[in-house]
Amino acid sequence: MENVVRIMSTKKLLPNQKQYLLNANFSVIESDFIKVSTKEFIFNNKKEYLIFTSQNAVESVLQNQKLDELKPIKSFCVGEKTKALLQINGFEVVFQSEYVAELASVICNQYQKNSFTFFSGNLRRAILPEAMQLAKIEYEEIEVYETILTPQPVNSPPQGILFFSPSAVESYLMKNVISNEICFCIGKSTAETLAKSTQNIIIAHQPTVENVIIQCLNYYSSK
Repeated sequence: MENVVRIMSTKKLLPNQKQYLLNANFSVIESDFIKVSTKEFIFNNKKEYLIFTSQNAVESVLQNQKLDELKPIKSFCVGEKTKALLQINGFEVVFQSEYVAELASVICNQYQKNSFTFFSGNLRRAILPEAMQLAKIEYEEIEVYETILTPQPVNSPPQGILFFSPSAVESYLMKNVISNEICFCIGKSTAETLAKSTQNIIIAHQPTVENVIIQCLNYYSSK
């Protein structure tokens, strides 16, 4: 058993996701390094479009009393799963990107004269609001969920670590140090946050949990 690769996931994986790693005979440690809670919010001012940059924002909006008023408004979003969640619940998605920077570019270049409601979290990055302010786009930002860091020490050092958000990186580093571990990241912003602590970073080709796992499997199968 001494050659078994130990993988740390900074979020609890779904059974089928974890099974990919177990099938490769990896030892898997998993824990949620962040917690997300939805917030009540007031929606009064109707804009022409809605913006969602995470599934968490969609989940919160789905609980709002004015959901029926929101559904007819067309949406922009980040992530295929965010788009799928919106469509399943009756929203029309005008444009979906994989990264916030790409979304900001499209909005600022093609929709500068339109107005937006941006549903965000408390730890959101400044890329989109700053871009819209610079382009003088009319928008309202409503905070609809809160990300809470839940740091905890990892007593058995892993060979690889799976990271799925910049917040999870920050939480992990509050009680742990990264030395020779290989870090697998869901996207560029997560990798940028991690780059201050290590250069052993591999970024998923697609920003999904499954692709992070695939990159991990590919890396160790080539060793």
